[in-house]
Amino acid sequence: MDRTSRPIYALAYLLLFIVLYEIGTVLVSPQLLSDSFAHSNRRVVISFIWIKEALVFLKFSENVAWFATPMVVVVILLAWQYVSRTSWRVSIKDFGPMTVECLVYAVPLIAMTLFINRHPATQSVLAAISAGSSGSLIADIVTGIGAGIYEELIFRLVLISFIVLFLHDLLGVSDKWSLFLAIFISAILFSAHHHVYFVGGQFKFGEAFSFSTFVFRFLAGGYFAAVFAARGFGIAAGTHAFYDIIVAILNAVFFVE
Repeated sequence: MDRTSRPIYALAYLLLFIVLYEIGTVLVSPQLLSDSFAHSNRRVVISFIWIKEALVFLKFSENVAWFATPMVVVVILLAWQYVSRTSWRVSIKDFGPMTVECLVYAVPLIAMTLFINRHPATQSVLAAISAGSSGSLIADIVTGIGAGIYEELIFRLVLISFIVLFLHDLLGVSDKWSLFLAIFISAILFSAHHHVYFVGGQFKFGEAFSFSTFVFRFLAGGYFAAVFAARGFGIAAGTHAFYDIIVAILNAVFFVE
């Protein structure tokens, strides 16, 4: 189903996710899912904050920037669709198979997560790599949705595309090596940003470093990148969101006392 890898399909399919994340953050608490990153070790959608801060830098007000951030996703996907010169036609009937595909792609990561969590030395891994540890399942699900959209936007669509462009078009590196290096670098940065990140004009620390979670996220970043390269942004973001949602549920039901 090559047509479902088109940017216009990604936009149409993810539109509900985008709306749910915006509404969810307002209903659950914008403070919990945004500004609290400066004062806690909870996982929040830092990639969303980066886009929001970029808009504030461009003189958008804080409130306008919050609601304008999802429009950045919309604009990027519309521009990508335009330059791709592919059909703009979308069939809602494809959304069901796309959802099944996302769930199928999420299964290997879920299985790996549960396997890692079997060992006593890594019992905290599931909680650490789930959508969050806010103590609220709804908040974790909302965060998982946002992570699927905005982490895939920054670390896969933007970062991988930029690195490939730099290596291939400017330095003359082969297509194969450009893509491999882009995936490798993006996976390292994706994993690292959960532990240390630059926001609010300074570096901040997130989760305490754990080798097992760092390696897992590195592998997950490479996996999401492979899905992105093969099936496009929509399927990659959907896979990431569904993975985070399912793990958050599993964590709340089976692993949180």
